[in-house]
Amino acid sequence: MTKPLEGLLVIALEQAVAAPLCSRKLADAGARVIKLERPEGDFARDYDSLVNGESAYFVWLNRGKESVLIDLAKDDDKKFLSTLLAQADVFLQNLKPGATAKLGFAIPDLVKKYPRLICCSISGYGEQGPYAKRKAYDLLVQAESGLSSITGGPESPARVGVSVVDIATGMNAYEAILEALLRRAITGKGGEIQVSLFHSMAEWMSVPLLQAGGGKPPKRVGFSHPTVAPYGVFATNDGTPILISIQNDREWATFAAKILDRADLATDAKMATNIARVANRPEMDALIAKNFASRTIDDLARLLDAVEIAYGHVNDVMGLSKHPHLRLSKVSTPSGLADVPSPPAIHVHHAETFGPVPALGADNSRVRKEFTV
Repeated sequence: MTKPLEGLLVIALEQAVAAPLCSRKLADAGARVIKLERPEGDFARDYDSLVNGESAYFVWLNRGKESVLIDLAKDDDKKFLSTLLAQADVFLQNLKPGATAKLGFAIPDLVKKYPRLICCSISGYGEQGPYAKRKAYDLLVQAESGLSSITGGPESPARVGVSVVDIATGMNAYEAILEALLRRAITGKGGEIQVSLFHSMAEWMSVPLLQAGGGKPPKRVGFSHPTVAPYGVFATNDGTPILISIQNDREWATFAAKILDRADLATDAKMATNIARVANRPEMDALIAKNFASRTIDDLARLLDAVEIAYGHVNDVMGLSKHPHLRLSKVSTPSGLADVPSPPAIHVHHAETFGPVPALGADNSRVRKEFTV
């Protein structure tokens, strides 16, 4: 089956997480991605060695790419990059701010020189403003954006356990490149895209920011929800934690009558509406905790399923590895096959295929010979 981006050439001067996630998605969709690495390689190759000796991050982010070594302090390699860009559809880079310009590849100049080229730059804080020249990494931006202030329990802020800032930025870059490709199909012109870690997370923080503007910034509530109740974890009689979520007053009426055996709570002034339940959360939580503590996990799960109340188990990572809905795909790496979570979008009736994760410089000689002027 033909993939949607087949025939497109992407040059990725990238490292770490955000840009490699973007280019991996382009590769998954059929684009040819040439990953340009320093002689020592993308430093994400050395984050750990837990996938048959390979880095978990690198295996996740770099399938389907060609690895080519480049040293842009050398004139010959600058010429090589120019040759690549002259034929490319997309140039993706996340070097430190100002680095490409110092190397002679200022993005505005590239856009003028190659009118069909789409240039996407990923930075920490954007191209303008007092922090524009700063380096930035995922956890730094979790802190700067206020995300950490609403994550964790009441006692202290916390890091989200996966690289959400990098992931959001990579997804935003991928989305913007697809939009630019559609625009180019109409106008024949490429252009410049700027995506930053900070602005990616600021957009995710829209609801807390709007709530703060309304006079009520959200507090850290752990497994609870600052504006929806009941929404939290309760234990069954064998100590199994179960997380429930009631999204509206209709669901609450069902939950009160069918699970708590308290139909009166649907009209109780302190419980009838979500705003009232949030205001009286301790009393409501105590009622639920007492009820759940009298039931086994299996009996409670059957009841919740029967009345269509949303709930979930509080899994750890090993629990995820055994989850009945986890889909895994096999990806080839330099050290053997690895099982990685499949992409969330399923293209029905189209086979799911992925290219291998490249060894450092695996495609160096072949690609250089191909693009030699």
